[in-house]
Amino acid sequence: MATLITGAAGQIGINLTKELLKRGKKVIAVDSFITGSEKNFSLVPKEQLQFIECKTELLKIDQPLTEIYHLACPTGVPNLKTIPEEMISACVLGITNILNIAKEQKVPFLFTSSSEVYGSPEVMPQPESYTGNVDPLGERAPYEEGKRIAETITATYVRKHDVEAKIVRIFNCFGPHFSEKDQRVMPILLKQALHDLPITIHGDGSQQRTFVSVFDLIPGLFTVMEKGVAGEAYNLGSEIKYTILELAKTIIKTTNSKSTIEYTERPPHDRNKRQPNLTKIHALGWQQKLSLEEGIKLAVEYISQQEQQDPSA
Repeated sequence: MATLITGAAGQIGINLTKELLKRGKKVIAVDSFITGSEKNFSLVPKEQLQFIECKTELLKIDQPLTEIYHLACPTGVPNLKTIPEEMISACVLGITNILNIAKEQKVPFLFTSSSEVYGSPEVMPQPESYTGNVDPLGERAPYEEGKRIAETITATYVRKHDVEAKIVRIFNCFGPHFSEKDQRVMPILLKQALHDLPITIHGDGSQQRTFVSVFDLIPGLFTVMEKGVAGEAYNLGSEIKYTILELAKTIIKTTNSKSTIEYTERPPHDRNKRQPNLTKIHALGWQQKLSLEEGIKLAVEYISQQEQQDPSA
C-alpha cells in the first residue's frame, strides 16, 4: 500500500515526498519533469520510494494505494506562452485520469489548486465562496481557467462517483527545493540577493502578495486530507500582506545582501493583490507558524547547500 504523489519533482511535491518518507510511508512519486527538477530526487532516500517518469494523462497504477496527492501541473508565468497546451491538458485530461484511479481504488484524493482561480480579485481577502474575476481569453487563462475546470472536475467526481476528494487553493509558497527553472518572485529575488545582484522589481513594487513557507504548507495539506470535507475547497497560505517592494527589502535585510533595487516594466497581466481568508482551514486546526523572515532563512540555507554541491545552480 502506497501514497501516490503526482507532480512530485516540484517544490511542494518533493517536500511532501520527503515528509511522508520520514513518517515511514511508501511513496509512488510521479513527474514528467516539464517544470519539476530531476535534481530534487538526488537528495531523497530511495528506500520506500518508487519513481515513475510519466505524464498524468498517461499514468497507469496497478498497485494498491492508500491516498493520492495530485499536484501535477506545469507552472510559471513565462510558461504561459511556451507550454499553455500542456497546462490545459494537465488540468483536464491529467486530473481526470488520476481521479479515475481514485475512484477505482476507493482512496482519498487531494487536489492542489491555486489562488489563481480568483484571477484579479475585487474582494479582499478572498474567501472560498468568492467566485473570482478571471478573463477566459487572457494570457493567464491556461493556468487560471485550467485550475478552475480542474476544481469543477474534482467536484463532479465527488457528486457523481462518491470520490473522497478535497481541494486546496495554495497562495504563494516558498522554501527548499524550488526548481532552477523557477521564475516566481521569491526564488528570483533570493538568488539575486545572495549574489549581491540588482533585485529586479516589476513596476513600482506596490503589488501585494502573501507568502507561506513550505514547512507550514505541508502540514496544511495533511490537515485537509485528514479533516477536510469532500467536494470543498480550502485556502492555504498566509494572511500577512507584503508589497513586492517590502518583500525585496526584507530579503536584502535578512540575507545581509549588498543588492540594490532596480525597477523594470511590469507585465500587463500581473495581478495587483491577493490575500486568503483562512477561516475554513483555521477551523480544521491549521495555523501558520513561521514568519516570512524565518522562512527566508530556511530557504537561504537550502540555496547555499545547493550551490556548494553544484556551483552552476
